[in-house]
Amino acid sequence: MLVDANIGGRVDGTSGGSFETLRTQLDDIADLGFDGVWTTEVGRDPFLPLLLAAEHLSNVSIGTAIAVAFARNPMTMAATAHDLQAFSGGRFVLGVGSQVKAHIERRFAMPWSEPAARMEEFIGAMRAIWHAWDTGSTLNFEGRFYRHSLMTPMFVPDPHPWGPPPVLLAAVGPAMTKVAGRAADGLIVHSFTTERYLREKTVTVIESELLASGRTRADFTISLPGLVATGQTEDEILAAREEVRRQLSFYGATPAYRGVLELHGWAELHTDLHRLSKEGQWHAMADLVDDEVLETFAVCGTPEQAGALAAERFASLVDRFTFYAPYPASNATRRLFVEAARTAQN
Repeated sequence: MLVDANIGGRVDGTSGGSFETLRTQLDDIADLGFDGVWTTEVGRDPFLPLLLAAEHLSNVSIGTAIAVAFARNPMTMAATAHDLQAFSGGRFVLGVGSQVKAHIERRFAMPWSEPAARMEEFIGAMRAIWHAWDTGSTLNFEGRFYRHSLMTPMFVPDPHPWGPPPVLLAAVGPAMTKVAGRAADGLIVHSFTTERYLREKTVTVIESELLASGRTRADFTISLPGLVATGQTEDEILAAREEVRRQLSFYGATPAYRGVLELHGWAELHTDLHRLSKEGQWHAMADLVDDEVLETFAVCGTPEQAGALAAERFASLVDRFTFYAPYPASNATRRLFVEAARTAQN
């Protein structure tokens, strides 16, 4: 299990930031020994910080977790991914996700329909585009949602020796998880998951789809941005727990994630959280997430305890674990977590 970090402004990589902040974060990642670095598309573009990361870091993978596919089209996404694969010397991982209907239609003003089928075609279209660029063959992709049949020499990017980047697909429900198993090179698990849901639902679906497509688990990467509530003092741990509790309450209010709570017998928690979110009572929502729920979804404790717990829960299930902390965590805390997670695997 590789241990990764996020960049992009705040420590969780979601907003804010400057060149100086990014350089500092990248220096930290190199110093702390993370295996990879991811950006998220929340408060900033997910691709731009990775150009700096490609230049600044020479021995770690870089990737998006995630870039919103339906906010773009296969051609624009393929072009950006091709460039980052070239600039990074073959270290780029393209993580994509669908987002939800309201954001696609009302924030991005883009079409929404049949998200699983559309995503499978989106990935297929990107692969067709990369194939045309790499081989010089005619581009002629005809699908239900996307059509790419024009590629003149002026618009073909310069070739590079690393080939297309691996495509990891973010999924929660079974339909999109099946698409990941059929069409993608890996899966980015949503942070709102548990060891039990991964084992009983997610991995079971993936293994079935891989078998049907003639692939094995070794051909597929599962990446988990895992929620971590940690600190080096009791006060730090308490503050971290409260921030993670708030994050869980936000995720738990989303109808698409209800199934994770249902598996644990907590369907009514989703109902209550969703109602409060519709009423705008965001601060009251966290009070509904008790310690049992918190500790089921997040690895909690000192850095040594949390790192060992992450390895215990997930090393047999996922290939990459990203330290996801929606609060400032010191370099010393993160270093101890990484060391503990690695030690526990050996």
